[in-house]
Amino acid sequence: MLDLVLPLECGGCGAPSTRWCAACARELAVGPDVPRVVNPRIDAKVPVLALGRYAGARRQAIVAMKDHGRSDLIAPLAQALGLGVHRLLGWGLLDVPLTIVPAPTRSWAARRRGGDPVTLIATLATAGHPGIAVVRALRMKALARDSAGLGSAARERNIAGRVLLTRRRVPLGGEVLLVDDIVTTGATARESVRVLQSAGAQVSAVLALAAA
Repeated sequence: MLDLVLPLECGGCGAPSTRWCAACARELAVGPDVPRVVNPRIDAKVPVLALGRYAGARRQAIVAMKDHGRSDLIAPLAQALGLGVHRLLGWGLLDVPLTIVPAPTRSWAARRRGGDPVTLIATLATAGHPGIAVVRALRMKALARDSAGLGSAARERNIAGRVLLTRRRVPLGGEVLLVDDIVTTGATARESVRVLQSAGAQVSAVLALAAA
């Protein structure tokens, strides 16, 4: 009866009577060679890695979480991100102490979504790890447009000079990992890295849930 009033469907494939099905969980699983290096069109000046392609269940879950209020999908996405971060630590590509800085978002978008989803995912992914902290050190200037649908050059123009530091202290001790949900052209990643490095942070890499 409850399913008739508030229908349950998988956030990845739409299968009924479940929030997240086993098949989509397998698609989101972090394989032994993941995260993988990706090469966005705009060089971020540090290695850029992703957990998978922006397609299939991964894409549907990110869209449903961001645009359709599916906060229940934060947990499986956080689990994948947590495994990715620990994989990079195990490979020696990162070291603790480590500060994760979520990519900047527009304040109106965060309000509409009930909070910044990337920050929520990163916080849940690293909860309980004594050597990792999540710091919202970046924000997006109000005049920046939504980048959806923009090409590489337009994205770069749209984002240039519009990533700003928040009032929170920029992490200066240890390594910094910039985390985002999707890396497309690399414009946001490069500007974010530039702002952090200008403030003295040691940015080691960018890690995204998906690469478009």
